[in-house]
Amino acid sequence: MNRYHLVHVTEFHYDGPVSESYNEVRLRPMHDEKQSCLSFQLATAPRSRSIVYRDSFGNWVHQFNVLPEHRSLTVEAESVVLAHDAVANGVRPLKLSEFDLQAREFCEEHFDFLAPTSYVPRLPQLRDLLEVSEQAGGDSVEGFARAASQLIHERFRYVKGATHVHSSIKDALDLGAGVCQDFAHVLLGLVRMRGLPGRYVSGYLVPPQTAEPNARVEEVIGGQASHAWTEVYVPGTGWIALDPTLGAPVALRHVRVAYGRDYGDAAPMRGVYKGHAGQRLFVDVRVCPAVDGEGHEQLRKTASRPVDINSPERSQQPAQQ
Repeated sequence: MNRYHLVHVTEFHYDGPVSESYNEVRLRPMHDEKQSCLSFQLATAPRSRSIVYRDSFGNWVHQFNVLPEHRSLTVEAESVVLAHDAVANGVRPLKLSEFDLQAREFCEEHFDFLAPTSYVPRLPQLRDLLEVSEQAGGDSVEGFARAASQLIHERFRYVKGATHVHSSIKDALDLGAGVCQDFAHVLLGLVRMRGLPGRYVSGYLVPPQTAEPNARVEEVIGGQASHAWTEVYVPGTGWIALDPTLGAPVALRHVRVAYGRDYGDAAPMRGVYKGHAGQRLFVDVRVCPAVDGEGHEQLRKTASRPVDINSPERSQQPAQQ
């Protein structure tokens, strides 16, 4: 079934009292022609009121503050999402040579998704990957993008902890390893160097056969349902979604939450607080079909381990796995 029940719980535990915690989250799934967000609610402990708005990329943002002293903060987002089947557009594949002739026409319109960022700088180490992807893509724009995604999947190892939340693509390129956040950034670096607009997507990857009672969260890359991938703009076709971590097409198991130039624009949660206490982070993501084969509501827990965070700037920002 393509109707999913998602619960995303983030807990911060502090070594001592903290106060004046200012936070924003991007946890409400997209609602468009590709998926429908049927319901969403956000709760915090200590309790707080949220201010809701759409950012410049169209993401839903919830801002909330916890001003009194507290020793823990829990943020729980619960949603029900219906994924839709993709509709084939039947457009003739665009050649790279044809694209080069019209690239200037939409460069200004998509400038944000072409310019380098701190996470996705333009590096000479990308040129080898770029040349291989062009040769494997068969002179097709979409073929090039798909070849680049597959090349990253084949050449880079998934190693949890190899990088950190602030790592740029240089770290992944040097190590030949990383997590989904890094692989999405490397693919962005490749397509942007070729002149194609690319955007970062944060969301969830629903475990395969998750309706089975014995299904294991390890079936998801990295053992965590939080996920990230890339969308590339192809003139005449639109945005195509690619998952270099999974090495397979983006499909109904991918639930989109936020877009951005890179992780910094689409981070699930970020915030700051006042105090000298250290913090520990715990993230619990529960994903399953909202209704089983007999029509009963169900929810299966899939939890990650607690993660220690060194936070000299007293910021709080979980990474995607």
